[in-house]
Amino acid sequence: MQSLSDLRSFLDTPRKIVLFGHRNPDGDAIGSTLGLKRYLTPLGHEVKIIVPSELPSFLNFLDGVEDVMVFDTDAEECKTSMTAADLFILMDFNSLERIDKAGEFVATLPDTPRVLIDHHLEPEENIAQVIVSEPSASSTCELVYTTIKTMGDADKVTPHIAEPLMVGILTDTGGFSYATNAQLFRVVGELFEVGVDNEKLQTAIFNSMTEKQLRILGHCLANRMEIIPEHNAGLITLTKRDYEQFDIRRGDTEGIVNYLLRIQGVDLAAFITEQPNITKLSLRSRGDISVQKMAAEYFKGGGHKNASGGYSHSGLRSTVSRFREALEAGIPVG
Repeated sequence: MQSLSDLRSFLDTPRKIVLFGHRNPDGDAIGSTLGLKRYLTPLGHEVKIIVPSELPSFLNFLDGVEDVMVFDTDAEECKTSMTAADLFILMDFNSLERIDKAGEFVATLPDTPRVLIDHHLEPEENIAQVIVSEPSASSTCELVYTTIKTMGDADKVTPHIAEPLMVGILTDTGGFSYATNAQLFRVVGELFEVGVDNEKLQTAIFNSMTEKQLRILGHCLANRMEIIPEHNAGLITLTKRDYEQFDIRRGDTEGIVNYLLRIQGVDLAAFITEQPNITKLSLRSRGDISVQKMAAEYFKGGGHKNASGGYSHSGLRSTVSRFREALEAGIPVG
């Protein structure tokens, strides 16, 4: 199998297929895997979705998320499904390291063909036999839709398939605030024609915060926000104590970093959180500023030019100092 035409022929026979999303799955990872599963299942395939860690709660409104398998909590069942699979499809990540121990197990099954559908830069060498990689795409969900079209099945895209694909597009563009281009809006127009309920999705994604989440946001903006005017940058930090005080769980801080870019004169935003065993960073930027380069060089991370992430094992204070060093060294562009 070397091309999408080969894949389409492979799918003419019912198969057992496992779709993988990355650790700390977001709207694009879940939207793309759910959307592709909803396309493949009516064709007669048995499809499983595996992610390394738990899903954020804001995606619970999507039908089928309850069936997503989590490797961290049910490794043996995941391994059973992986061993039985005829095909692996890797989605919204470009290295097996992004799926942790699930990736290690995938590597023990070299005879199972792999397909990659992803929009991150520089996919890992030999990660898959068929690679759909387009860094200029807004999201992996956009690529799932165009891949289905390329295989000649645009007429099979139903509202049930289009809905999770639109979720990934909305979350990875911040509601069309970044990572947009003319091709994206052509895709969105076609999804609207299929029957996507945009108002429902906008409400579910952007206007359904809990009281706790709103209080966390207020705390971040009132007590943990710093503007660095000499570098047109903004920073929000959260400590381990903050996590305990507000009982912060996965998904509770989703999107907070984007609030910094609402400030006039702030072109680069960082959200740095101190967690039990790691310090995590979310980076966002405007225009030609490449937080992807900053994340890769300073924080063992990566992503996209205007939206990336990374991590550190050095603690919060040291990681913030490292971020300041990166600013002082010059904000990369490209």
